Amino acid sequence: MAAEELERACSLPWRALSKVTPWGDTHEAFSPSGRNVEIERNYLWAGAVGGDVLVEVVVFQNAALYDEGARVSRLIRKP
Repeated sequence: MAAEELERACSLPWRALSKVTPWGDTHEAFSPSGRNVEIERNYLWAGAVGGDVLVEVVVFQNAALYDEGARVSRLIRKP
């Protein structure tokens, strides 16, 4: 589920992402097994402002289990 969400999170090109970075949000969803989960997306500068964008996704069951959530990330390089 985290990998699928990362694909959606990275669907925008660098130019569009650079206009909203840094940014993040969390929303509730249902996992494929039907459990309630939270999905957190973060768009962060990987280094200097205006450079590469680091996209991070965390899928977790609840706030107490945040550190045990599934984590994936991808670097969107500045063209």
